Amino acid sequence: MSLATRNGTGPVEAPVSPPKVVRQRRMRPGLLGLAVLLIALGGLGAAFAVTSVRATGSYLAVARPVEVGRQLSADDLVPVQVAGGQGLSPVAADRLDEVVGKRAAVSLTPGTLLTMTQLTDDPLLGPGQQQVALGLDLAEVPARELHPGDKVLLVSTPDDNAGPSATAGTRFEATVIDTSTSENDDEVVVYLALAVRDVPAVVALNAQERIAVVLTEAA
Repeated sequence: MSLATRNGTGPVEAPVSPPKVVRQRRMRPGLLGLAVLLIALGGLGAAFAVTSVRATGSYLAVARPVEVGRQLSADDLVPVQVAGGQGLSPVAADRLDEVVGKRAAVSLTPGTLLTMTQLTDDPLLGPGQQQVALGLDLAEVPARELHPGDKVLLVSTPDDNAGPSATAGTRFEATVIDTSTSENDDEVVVYLALAVRDVPAVVALNAQERIAVVLTEAA
C-alpha cells in the first residue's frame, strides 16, 4: 500500500491499481501437430543426407600403368571402397570380367578410378592399315620400352652389297601396336600398324635387315 500527502494534511491511503493479467495464447492442436511433423521430416532429411554421403561402394581402380592400346588384364585392376561417389561414373568391382580384355583408349595411371570412357574394343589398326612384325636386336630398339600407340619412323639403311655409293633413307610412318621379348631377352618383336601401300617394301627391307626404327612420338 502506498501513502500520499494532500494539502499538507498528512498521509492518506491511495488506491492501488490491480495487477494486469496476461492471457496466454493457446496453441491449436493442428498447428502443434504440423510443427512436430516438420521437425521429424527435417531430421529424416538430415539423416538421409548423411547416409548418402557416408555410403560406400566397391569400384575398380588402376593398379599399375597401362599404355594406350594395351589390353587390360585382371592384374591391372584392384577393387577399392569409395565413399559417396556423387558426380562420378567409376566401374563397379563386380564388372571386372566385363572390362578385362578391353583396350585402354588413354593412358591409365595407378591410383585412379576406372571409367568405361577410358576403354575401347577397337584395335589400333586403322582403315587402310595392316600389321607387320619386326624383330629387332636390343641395340636397335629406339627406347628402353616401346608402348602401344607410340609413333615410329622406319628408315631404310644402305645395302652393303651395293657399294659405298648406295643411298638410303626411304621413310615409312608406323604406329606401335604391341611388343614382345624373346625367351633369352636378346630380341624384341615390335608389332606395327603400317599403311597397306608400304607393307611390301617394309617386309622386303626387314628380310634384308635394312630397317632402322626411330621413335618420333610417345603415346
